Amino acid sequence: MSARIVLPEDAALTEAVERLRGGELVAFPTETVYGLGANALDAAAVAKIYAAKGRPATNPIIVHVASVEQAKALVNTWPRIADELAAAHWPGPLTLVLEKADGIPDSVTAGGSTVGIRIPNHPVALELLRRAGVPIAAPSANRSEEVSPTQAQHVADSLGAFVKDLLILDGGSCDVGIESTVLDVTCDPPRVLRPGMAKLSLPPSPRPAGELVQGVARSPGQMLRHYAPKKPVVQLLHSETYFQQEGDAWLALPQDPHTAARVLYAELRRLDSEDSVARIVVPIQPDTPAWAAIRDRLRRAAQGA
Repeated sequence: MSARIVLPEDAALTEAVERLRGGELVAFPTETVYGLGANALDAAAVAKIYAAKGRPATNPIIVHVASVEQAKALVNTWPRIADELAAAHWPGPLTLVLEKADGIPDSVTAGGSTVGIRIPNHPVALELLRRAGVPIAAPSANRSEEVSPTQAQHVADSLGAFVKDLLILDGGSCDVGIESTVLDVTCDPPRVLRPGMAKLSLPPSPRPAGELVQGVARSPGQMLRHYAPKKPVVQLLHSETYFQQEGDAWLALPQDPHTAARVLYAELRRLDSEDSVARIVVPIQPDTPAWAAIRDRLRRAAQGA
């Protein structure tokens, strides 16, 4: 098992397309995190994603497309609100959950009737999608429950031992830094299933962070424990007094939520790799909509710690 990090030049993109069309996996950058991609219409290829990640079969996978027209071909119904949201937010960090068409393998949707779709806002991802000519199913390119990768080396560190000769297209550090907002538009009003950094103008009804999902999830990001380093995370949610212990390291994030999201996973990975660190302590984050996604990720990382 090994991983090969390459710049997204013409030859590398050509190889990546050949691999995708041949039923193999390719890791590539998006504006949110790096994804582990397979042809979304190839059930056997999608199964390789689950095997590589150790991903539960009940956890569906987001499908990435190059255009709205390609998205519409993957669903049974395309409501007006989807048109409005796509026009306002695509390409970008917003995933829309819609009723899936019959051509989407059950493995992509974990056997559910809906599929999450988005157009990523990253030049490498968009070029790969255009060249491949197929929708790409791609969760984060890391082992299940681990901290998501925002750099190519993070992918190699997490999956190099689990995917033979994994090709990783290096697009630099991800600009957004955490996973997309997931919005269910099969209901009225639409419902946020996973908070992210997309700025929505509609009044959503977010799922309470930490709610345990029974059975098949409607979208990714619903597991109680997720986005977690190997070392315990202690998240301070209220004004309680915390007594410093030996081996504690405090997670220091910028005060701007967008900058904080951009560096969050890299900082968690850095602290997780330091031998002197026994626990990662997270200070209280602002309880505001702008910080909701960051609070959600840290709450899930701290579950079971």
